[in-house]
Amino acid sequence: MIIHKNFFHILVVDDDLSHLKTLKTIIASWGHKVTDTDDGAKAVLLVKERPYDLILMDIRMAQMSGIEALTQIKLYNPAIPIIIMTAYSSVDTAVKALKAGAYDYLTKPLDFEVVKITLERALEHNSLRTENKNLQDKLSTQFELKNIIGKSSAMKVLFDMLIMIAPSEATVLITGESGTGKELIAKSIHHNSNRSDHPLIVVNCAALADTLLESELFGHEKGAFTGAIKRREGLFMQAHKGTIFLDEIGETSPTMQAKLLRIIQERELQRVGGDETLSVDVRILAATNRNLEKEVGKSNFREDLYYRLNVVALNVPSLRNRQEDIPLLSQYFLKKYAEKNRRDVKGISPLAMDILIKHKWPGNVRELENTIERAVVLLADDHITEKDLPSNITEPYIDKNDWVEKPMPVTANRPLEEIEKEAILATLEATGGNKSETARRLKINRKTLHRKLKDYSID
Repeated sequence: MIIHKNFFHILVVDDDLSHLKTLKTIIASWGHKVTDTDDGAKAVLLVKERPYDLILMDIRMAQMSGIEALTQIKLYNPAIPIIIMTAYSSVDTAVKALKAGAYDYLTKPLDFEVVKITLERALEHNSLRTENKNLQDKLSTQFELKNIIGKSSAMKVLFDMLIMIAPSEATVLITGESGTGKELIAKSIHHNSNRSDHPLIVVNCAALADTLLESELFGHEKGAFTGAIKRREGLFMQAHKGTIFLDEIGETSPTMQAKLLRIIQERELQRVGGDETLSVDVRILAATNRNLEKEVGKSNFREDLYYRLNVVALNVPSLRNRQEDIPLLSQYFLKKYAEKNRRDVKGISPLAMDILIKHKWPGNVRELENTIERAVVLLADDHITEKDLPSNITEPYIDKNDWVEKPMPVTANRPLEEIEKEAILATLEATGGNKSETARRLKINRKTLHRKLKDYSID
């Protein structure tokens, strides 16, 4: 079980070491956990290693500027609020920082009361609306081709290929792992082709036995088999002038492969139980999660059919190889399922987004979609946080990080004083000896804590 943190983890970045030390001390005294670094490049690496709820960063640094570091961090995890500090109070500097995605900016020398108020405002959930709204705006204006979403280099290559091949008549073989969105690619090709005004017929070749698949694809004559009470046109004829998408073609039998070869070569077919040869004008798209070249080598797939299908090959990258797309996809699915379920969901917390980015997603985009849908349906708050994600996603992540407060074990048949003393010691350790934060977590006032520390002889 995941328990919400009642403190926040803040990354402070400043190459003025005395100023950095002062900031760290003051922010820690407010009950937050603080990590510090004196370099923007190091900050980018730290964000990729572990999650932060907020970043406070100087704009002028020797190695990498705050603006450059901000830009790189936002590419990785757009949900993290970043506050920029600057000794140069010009409007231009502030505007540049805000345009780059900063939540707010502070002017040096800092007024620490203003710093505290700004941090508190940025750490509230409603501040995440800005971060998630920016993400949603990007989603609505960029990185989308008929609902295929991505800004990664792998997806840009795919987009470029789609733009070139969609208007052509070429047969296309779409490959990729299960859940990567091969059917979506096929639909995009059709909708951006000259056949878009005609039908797109989708066939799952793995879902039907050979005899049923043949009848579905080619049609049948009346009386061709038991139950064939009238002539029926097959899916190829239904796709006439349009496109047919043969999904999971690697699952077809050698017999069916031979029949498919003929129609791909000749664009001719015969209905089951008939002898009339029919011509069909159809574009053929096929997809598989198998390596058909290897299947040919094992004699599981016809070599001639493979080359007929593989006129143009498109490989859809797995989600673990397009990590940069996870925030955009997550926001897309959040919006989709919030509207579908009539839920007012504002966005995704930085910590939850960090978990989503780091997960390996063996089920690819389909798994991510299911995860976001589940979170939206079961959501009690107005933001998806780490507690709304399934345990199979959060547990491996928790094992590698110490940011989650876990429930303290309670042993039966022990004196209450002993359990209380252990609770105080464990909480003091967790807060780094911060007594104010310890009292807050234990839900007692500071005076009571000091009395108990004295009673239990805790220094």
